[in-house]
Amino acid sequence: MSKMVNMLSILWLLNTRKQMTAKELAEELEISIRTVYRYIDTLCASGVPIISDAGHNGGYRLLDNFTKAPLFFNLDEQKALIHAANFAIDAGYPFSEALDEAVSKLKMYTNEEQLDHIKRHSEGFEFIHPPVEPSLKSTLQDLEISVAESSTLFIDYHKGGETEPLSRYIDPYGIVYWKGKWYTVAYCHLRQEVRSFRINRIKALSRTDNTFERPLGFSARSFFLKGLLPDSNQLDKLISVKIQGMTHVLDDLCQHWMFGHALIERSNNQAHFKVDLESINTLIPYFLLPYGKSITILEPNLLQEKLATISFELFSHYQNT
Repeated sequence: MSKMVNMLSILWLLNTRKQMTAKELAEELEISIRTVYRYIDTLCASGVPIISDAGHNGGYRLLDNFTKAPLFFNLDEQKALIHAANFAIDAGYPFSEALDEAVSKLKMYTNEEQLDHIKRHSEGFEFIHPPVEPSLKSTLQDLEISVAESSTLFIDYHKGGETEPLSRYIDPYGIVYWKGKWYTVAYCHLRQEVRSFRINRIKALSRTDNTFERPLGFSARSFFLKGLLPDSNQLDKLISVKIQGMTHVLDDLCQHWMFGHALIERSNNQAHFKVDLESINTLIPYFLLPYGKSITILEPNLLQEKLATISFELFSHYQNT
């Protein structure tokens, strides 16, 4: 290991084991005792308060106040970092190897009590994500670097409904993970506007020598949500949707990303939402269909008619199969 890694390892060991002799540090790190002395001298010269206790039970230890510095993590912080790492890896985080390595280092420099605590809290904390396409990994990595370095990209993008991919230049402003899929929010030179692109539809990607400036204060997350949710400043232009049903059914409905944000008023057996016309014509009836007779659409008539039409088409399809 490099000199810097060894010195950091000494700090971790002294923090977790509380006190160690030069011989114990040398054996743990597989270096010479003379090298341990040299590293400790360097750390002390850098301002790290390492105390040397003489005698039979002596050794090196850190000054108590230093062990509380942000460089070190307590049990709850260690547990939270490992939970977050597992969550990110399952979601398809593109730098999973580096994340695994970081978690391994974290576990390496914990004592047995801390390691047992982390293990017990990790075994019962699991995640279920939709499968992530392995081929997305390199694309996500390239996009993340391009966002950080403000590099313009040339991509071939296969939009749904089109027969062939269409080439374009984009300035990627950010990456968003939503409902099991990854998106990039970018300025599209072809359409001359900011748009969101599903990353699994990017068929080819290459960096260019051009750079861009991201708009000050721009949030990819806010832009993405704005395209999904109704504009709260134009409630008068939205359509009222009133649904009646049992309390637990309405609870489930109100947890949906769109209905939760569109909720206007709620009682035990009725919920009032405000949504846009396009959603009523496309997404909403298909989402409500599985609820069957557990809910009743009170208004609008348009939504009642859409549900009835879809149900009849399904009936006709399977009747003729």
